[in-house]
Order: sequence, then C-alpha cells, then structure tokens
Amino acid sequence: MLLSPQAVKEITDRRLAASRADGCIVQVTGSDTANLRFARNSATSNGAHSEVTVTIASQFGQQSGSATATSLDEETLEKAQRRSEEIARRAPADPEHVPPLGPQHYATGIAFDGPTASLGAKLLAEAARGAITRAVAEAVEAAGFIEAGARFRALATSQGLFAYDRQSLADLTVTARQPDGSWSGWAGGSDFRFHALDPGDLAERAVSKAAHRAPPLDLDPGQYSVVLEPAAVGEMLYYLLWSMDARDADEGRSWLSKKGGGTRLGEKLFDERVTLVSDPAEPLAPISTFGHDGLPQQRTVWFENGASKALACPRYWAEKTGRSPRPRPSGITMTGGSTTLEEMIGATSRGILVTRMWYTNMLDPRTLLITGLTRDGNFLIENGRITSPVRNFRFNESLVAMLGNIDAIGPTERIHGGDLRGGAVAAPPLLVKSFNFSSRSDGI
Repeated sequence: MLLSPQAVKEITDRRLAASRADGCIVQVTGSDTANLRFARNSATSNGAHSEVTVTIASQFGQQSGSATATSLDEETLEKAQRRSEEIARRAPADPEHVPPLGPQHYATGIAFDGPTASLGAKLLAEAARGAITRAVAEAVEAAGFIEAGARFRALATSQGLFAYDRQSLADLTVTARQPDGSWSGWAGGSDFRFHALDPGDLAERAVSKAAHRAPPLDLDPGQYSVVLEPAAVGEMLYYLLWSMDARDADEGRSWLSKKGGGTRLGEKLFDERVTLVSDPAEPLAPISTFGHDGLPQQRTVWFENGASKALACPRYWAEKTGRSPRPRPSGITMTGGSTTLEEMIGATSRGILVTRMWYTNMLDPRTLLITGLTRDGNFLIENGRITSPVRNFRFNESLVAMLGNIDAIGPTERIHGGDLRGGAVAAPPLLVKSFNFSSRSDGI
C-alpha cells in the first residue's frame, strides 16, 4: 500500500499524541508491486503484492520496546502501542540508549518514477515475451522473474521529526538453459524506471551464453586472471557496503582497523582507479534520503582514488568518540572506466569470464575474505577470445586484494538484486589479474 506523506503524518501524529512514554518513534512502511514469472518458455504466473507495516517504539529513560502491526485499524494500532510500552517497562536499561531525533533536513530524492510505480501486467508480459521468443529461436529454455512497483518509508518521533521517502523499482532476470540441463546463461537488471531496462538486451545476453553447444570443461582450481561482469563485482561490493563501520574499526574487528589501534581512514587501500560513492541523487543507483534512525543521507565519498575517505558512525558511537554521526549507506556506486567487456576479453591471454556469483558469505571481516560460487556462465578465455564453457568454481578471495589487482575497468551499470538486499548497487565490469578459485562445483 502506497500512502502519501499527508496520510502517513495523520497516522504518526495520532500515535505520538497517544504515547504515554518519555519518547516515541513511529515508523510506517508500505509497498505495491506487480510481478510475472515465466519458465520453460512460457508464462507461468503473475501476481500483485500490497502491504503496510506500522512499528511503534516506546522509551522510558534507557528502557525501550517496540511492537509492529500490519493494519491501519485504530484499535490494532492502539494495542500495538500499549504493547510497546509494556515491553519497554519490562526491558533492562540500555547503556547505549540514544533519545529520538528531532527535526532534520533531507536531500531531495530522485528514485521515484510514477509510471513504474503503477505498471500493469501487460508491460511485464511483453518483456517476458521478448525473452521467450529469443530462447525459442536458439533452442534453449528460458525462465525469469519480472517485478515492478514502489515502496515508501516514513519515520516520526516525539521530538518533532517527520521523514518520508519513496522509491520505485523495476527488476528483471532471465535464466536460459540447454534442454538437457548441461549449460546455462543468465542476465539481470534493475532500475527505478522500468523504461530504462532493456528486456531484449538482457534476453540476448542470457540466451547467447546458454546457446553454447560445446561440453563444459573441468578446469583445475587455482589462481586465474578473470573478467568479472558487473553482477559478479556488485555481489562482492555488498560486503564492502556493510563493512565501513567506525565502531568495528575502532574496536579492532574490521579490515579498516589499524594495528596498534585507530583506523585506516585516509590510507590508500585499493587500486587508484577505485572510487565509491553513495548519494540520494546518484543517477544510476540513488539511495534513500535518510538512514534507519532518521539521520539524513547525503552524498558521501567512501573511497576516492583507492583511499578510504569516510566511515559510517551511529549516533551513540559518534557521541562517545566525538565524531559527527553518519548513517550507513543503503547503496553504493563504483565509478567506472571506458574499457568494454570485449576489450577485456581481447586483452586476456588465458583466464575466465565470470557472469555472476551466488551463495556468497564472509569468511573473515578483518581481511574481507569472501567465499561463494560462480553460476550461470563461466567461459575459458584463450588468446583474447572465448573458447569454451567452464564448469563452476567455489572461490575464496579477499575483496581488498581483488580491488587492488585491477587491470581494467569498464562502464558502470546498476546490477540486479540490489533492492532485494535493501539497497541499490551499481558496479562496472573488472579485469582482475589474479583471483583464487579454491575448488570445483558441479552445478551449472
């Protein structure tokens, strides 16, 4: 359910007025989306999803409690509010408690597109039809998921804060397979504007990879030069996004911790071509205008020319250490270069093209060592051209090392899946001179 700022403020004003606590925070979120699934070259289902959630947090001194309702019914909200107060009175005191924020100034977000927010099933079906038609022509089987819609998030406090932000979403993935299950290809894209996606191009990329008829090779694990497509790079960048925390660095639990104490803020840690920013007005991957507790999100350069420039710092830790608070970014954009994917392949004497990664997990936050699997389209590169499909690998690789071993950077694009994790990510393809594949994987 999409509610206007005025409608939300009426709800939050009533809850704040009804509060019996020392402090009160009311968060309202909602969404409306439409989706379509297709598999084995045929549409299989379409659906729509609408939801609204109200979370009320009550504070008595350093004690706090919250309760959530999935209805706008006044009786239901009243019960949730009293329940939050009961929980707060029973909760132990939190020594890191901070009071609710007062009024803030927010940037103007750009991540909302009206036509995308109200997109119907017809345009979703047309996008699916293009993928299916291309798959039939190449004698492969296509499956995928298309979703479009919008969501909002609002926050109000007993100290006078009211924040409201809305974002639209368009997301499309295509997976194509050989009918015998021997090989697959994949492509996906996301944007806050449906018209910015190119379903035909995504289908072409997935189908052309799946259409390889040669049997995939089983290569030995080890160190390889790799061409990582944007989806693979973006999957790794999520872990960077989540790791830039001042407290973790101060307490020695982070790759940004300095031996002997302090942080590595200001140090050159990556290749000098690596710059990472977050911004509510970033054209490819705009982020929300405020953080989870209402702190304003502003354009922030986290890494510039390979050097660490900023750390996220929650309010409690900022007060304790004398810093200015800075919310964790809800998305990130890596600045790209001009080298095309084809030029990267042409510059590789022997290496592997990686379409995407999945099932990734952090192994060591102090080195940003990440493990995961490649999926849906590995290819051997020999003497500057793709020669054969290659079965998948498990990898164990440090993101710090990966971003320090770059030979070439391509144009940045927004990757599929960012919104599923709560934030948009835009990444370029990379040619990396050494990447560690630790073992084989039988999956395709």
